[in-house]
Amino acid sequence: MTALVDLIVMLGMLAVVPMGLGLLGGPGSRALARLWPLAALPGALALWLPRGTTATALASVYAAATVALAALAPLRLARRRSLAPAELAALTALLAPSVAGLALVAERSGTELFGFDLDILALTVPHFHFAGFTAALVAGLVCRTVGTGPARPAALSVPVGTLLVLAGYFVDDWAELVGAVVLTAGMWLVGLLTWRDVSRRAPDRLTARLLLCSAAVLVVTMLLALWWALGEATGLTHPTLTWMAATHGLGNALGFALCALLAWRRLKESTA
Repeated sequence: MTALVDLIVMLGMLAVVPMGLGLLGGPGSRALARLWPLAALPGALALWLPRGTTATALASVYAAATVALAALAPLRLARRRSLAPAELAALTALLAPSVAGLALVAERSGTELFGFDLDILALTVPHFHFAGFTAALVAGLVCRTVGTGPARPAALSVPVGTLLVLAGYFVDDWAELVGAVVLTAGMWLVGLLTWRDVSRRAPDRLTARLLLCSAAVLVVTMLLALWWALGEATGLTHPTLTWMAATHGLGNALGFALCALLAWRRLKESTA
């Protein structure tokens, strides 16, 4: 599981976050996107080194970049007159990687932060790159594009679900299950709107197919997330973490995140 999770995290660090920053807009995001590789490369290297001082130092470089990203949130907030659902989703995208950065530093140093074991910390890193940053970013983009009907609750439920899942880490498995239900509902709405509305705005067939792929993958990957959370809370049979990394994790990284961001970048370029 470790090697696969590390590869997924590398994709988030090196491709997903800088690509997403280019779509997010707002003060400082483009400049940070250009500088991001300077922090992402040390962070990626830290994943493959033994736990210790060197790995921790390299992870800290990446964590500092995620803190800088989080610092853009109040700057963005100061320029907005209201906290519409799409804007709340964008703010969540800015803040989520800092949770991943903190978890990465703790895991690479061998520190069981807040009582969480190292395996949970290691899985927190990809979770807040993809379920945190990417899901919130895409939900916000969908809301801004569609604008009506279920678009607003879709954008709102993703940051709310992400925060509930995070809170569930500190409460119990039932609280985490509530977060998983909210997040799953939000992502299914995002997928539905992407399939039904956004894909029709695609400027070409490749963009449309990328959007449709990202929407279809969410049906399966979020169902797996719900199954796992339900099993953890109730004791019912559910997938192992290794199996979840190979299905839910890999599917969200490649099928949802990468396809969605590539498609949205093509959409943005077509309207520029």
